[in-house]
Amino acid sequence: MRGLWVDAFGPGLKTRAQVAQMVDDAVKLGVNTLFVQAIRRGDCLCMKSGLPLATDPDLEKNFDPLAIAVRLGHARGLRVIAWASVTGVANAAAPNTSPNHVMRTHGPDSGKASWLARRPDGSWQEGSDGWLDAGIPEAADFMVQSVVNLVKNYAVDGVQLDRIRYPDGGAWGYDPKTVARYAAETGARGIPVPGDPAWQAWKREQVTALVRRIALEVKSVRPGAWTSAATITYGPAPRVTDPAAFRRSRPYTDVLQDWPTWVREGLIDLNVPMNYKRDGVADQSAWFDGWNSYAASVRTRADGVLAPLAVGTAMYLNSPAVTAAQAARSVGAGLGWVGYSYRSPTPGVIAGQQTTAQGLESVRAALRGKGEPLAAPLRWTAAPPSLRGLMGRVVGTAQPGNRVVEAWQGGRLVASSLTDGGGYYGFLTLAPGRTEVRVAGQRWSDTVPARGVTRLPDLLARDLAPLKP
Repeated sequence: MRGLWVDAFGPGLKTRAQVAQMVDDAVKLGVNTLFVQAIRRGDCLCMKSGLPLATDPDLEKNFDPLAIAVRLGHARGLRVIAWASVTGVANAAAPNTSPNHVMRTHGPDSGKASWLARRPDGSWQEGSDGWLDAGIPEAADFMVQSVVNLVKNYAVDGVQLDRIRYPDGGAWGYDPKTVARYAAETGARGIPVPGDPAWQAWKREQVTALVRRIALEVKSVRPGAWTSAATITYGPAPRVTDPAAFRRSRPYTDVLQDWPTWVREGLIDLNVPMNYKRDGVADQSAWFDGWNSYAASVRTRADGVLAPLAVGTAMYLNSPAVTAAQAARSVGAGLGWVGYSYRSPTPGVIAGQQTTAQGLESVRAALRGKGEPLAAPLRWTAAPPSLRGLMGRVVGTAQPGNRVVEAWQGGRLVASSLTDGGGYYGFLTLAPGRTEVRVAGQRWSDTVPARGVTRLPDLLARDLAPLKP
């Protein structure tokens, strides 16, 4: 896999001519996959996601950028994956003007209807950004549907989840609804302190549950669609020889993103760590190689399948020569490569010293030279490893979340998970065949198909009534 991120904050997607130029530039660069930003900040550069259009005066009228990118990309042999910012939905400095935007319907001034992640003092901005709270079931429903609509309504080859986490800083999730739900499901009392391990673990599970449900719903629509995530690699890499090292890393402790579990459980088909490091700056070259090694060490799924892995690099931080060197180290390790980004391919473009076209040409020359990673054109034709699943929902109770779900095959427990705040559960690495699900006092047997997702009927929770005194 050789990919290119095409973001929605500069040229590339705003007019038909830009999309045609972008696809042509991508082919000349030698990539085989475009990660086209569709969902930006609770809005879309598309017309069929259920979200309002992005507010941008440069966006051509009556124009669906995602649809055109898919059509033109496919015509040139490229795969096109819709890139979606999931929990990150707003920027106060550049708000969407639609009255239907989530910040107007469930934003900071919506009282009990707000879906925003908040700090203990009730504040919601991280810099200028606003984020949805994965622990609010209605917000999770909104995020799931927005992403799934991309697969329902466009011939994309898959979706990539970005900003699928809590904001930086750790002290988030303090909307009263989230805290009340945590207390109801765990028995905790009072307001949890930010560093409480149980509180952190519970919130981390909400993010994982959101990834799980998106993946299952996407596979329900189209089993062959790829689910991917752009994952966090802050700071030094965990040691491959220390199984517990990731649980001390910033992705796990700060933004509550447990992406090794996502890979192991088949929730993402393709992991793309955003390994944005600068060679020659302090220890960052070693961090880059360390994260590549760590990510490669956790590629094996629960079913024994080796999950695809492509390394995301920051072209905008590095010279073309360093970009080529980082791509070569990634490809040389048997991994894929993705560059960020089409809009900002070199530091010179960022600084205004080069045009985008000049920057792309300098990167092309570095990546496509003799012996370089993109010298020979390649097609990416692999099928995603997750092609089947099983999912369902627990209903009939005020507390459907945080319930243990077990999957049994041949009289043996083969997988377990937890329900999310809406009672949803599911599995993506089960072998095909007869399977019994046990949850909330109920059992149900059905068949996991060779391809596709079996959706079980809603199961009524059997909660024991408290004993009368």
